[in-house]
Amino acid sequence: MTKTLRPQLIESTAGDVAAELARRGIAPEQQVTIVIPPDEPDDWLAAARRFARPKVIAAGWTDDDIDRIIDEERQAVQSQLK
Repeated sequence: MTKTLRPQLIESTAGDVAAELARRGIAPEQQVTIVIPPDEPDDWLAAARRFARPKVIAAGWTDDDIDRIIDEERQAVQSQLK
């Protein structure tokens, strides 16, 4: 079984997933997560924002707080990829 220190992104078709995992040496019993992207990402993103916005406001956070957190997390992830 192949162990990795960070998540891997594999883009494939549904029919080729098992073959791609095997090609990379990932054992059939190894846990994997598959994400199926939405057909219309802009609509999904807008729906997610509509859902989250009242919760963010109720928690007393501002758009600036959210932007700061996103920037911090982006920098943390990018530093791990180097």
